Amino acid sequence: MSSKVRVDAPRLWLVLWRCHRALNQIAERSIEEAGLGLTDFAALEALLHKGPLTITEIQGKVPLAIGSMTAAVDRLERKGLIMRTPASGDRRVKVLKLTPEGRRIVEKAFSRHAAELESAMAVLNASEKRQLHVLLKKLGLFAAGAAAETRNQGDKYVIETQDKQGVQATFHMRSLP
Repeated sequence: MSSKVRVDAPRLWLVLWRCHRALNQIAERSIEEAGLGLTDFAALEALLHKGPLTITEIQGKVPLAIGSMTAAVDRLERKGLIMRTPASGDRRVKVLKLTPEGRRIVEKAFSRHAAELESAMAVLNASEKRQLHVLLKKLGLFAAGAAAETRNQGDKYVIETQDKQGVQATFHMRSLP
């Protein structure tokens, strides 16, 4: 693309949308080929990388409706991929854990999923991936209404955010060349 092409917000949104659509097709295909649905994979992946969690905790990490997550948990439990155990502090709360079979299946599925996404993003080097991650995180936080304030500090930008629960985060990044 020529450096003279004006990149305004609508054009950038269209590029992001097309990129998301292309990557999403690859991601969904790799998950489906593992014999899992997207919701089931998301729940299993959260348990794989975060350890035992409650449904509410998974809900905070995976943006799905609570009904969808509950249905996925029921399905995964019936398949023997997860088990519910009472929480130590409150027996009414159930903690979800991977079974050995669940761990085997999600490790294999995630490995394939990650490899397919790496292949799809091979056009970017490690530095470009880091830059893209920082920029997308910045844009996402701001667009989500996280009350982001960006301050230019010489060759660095500082982004201070506060979400709806009052959780604050500060990001420091170098400006791009």
